[in-house]
Amino acid sequence: MPRFTSSFRPVARQVAGRRFASTSTEAAQKKAQDALGGAQKTAEQVWASAKKFLGPVGEKAGNMLGSYRDPLIYNLNVTRELLKQVYLAERLQPPTSFSTIQSAYQTMWTRASNPAYWKDIAKTGELAKVGIYAVEAYGIFKIGEIVGRRSLIGYNLN
Repeated sequence: MPRFTSSFRPVARQVAGRRFASTSTEAAQKKAQDALGGAQKTAEQVWASAKKFLGPVGEKAGNMLGSYRDPLIYNLNVTRELLKQVYLAERLQPPTSFSTIQSAYQTMWTRASNPAYWKDIAKTGELAKVGIYAVEAYGIFKIGEIVGRRSLIGYNLN
């Protein structure tokens, strides 16, 4: 037994040394500064092209934003870059054919109309997950309605 632990120690030291070698704060800070510089550069280009495209209206909108313009543009660019990274990391892509969309909705319809499916998900506990998804979808729908009417309660009938 002592022989095993003595032969194990050098390997453990090597693994521990390699484990933290990849996390360099200087490299991470440089990468973050490069990303910030790129986002600011892109923000300036987007702002210039938007002003050129919108003409006097764009200039007036830019003046109305005042000091909020720079943080707003920065946050929009950061969001865009984040979504781009998620898109690439998850290998997302739009459906390539109508048959793909049709088969997805057909599968959902056949499952929803089959009582055996509902019994099966009730037994396995998946019914709670489906219920949470339904509440999320309903909440997103209601938020869309609130944004669409531009009011929290009711429509403006005047």
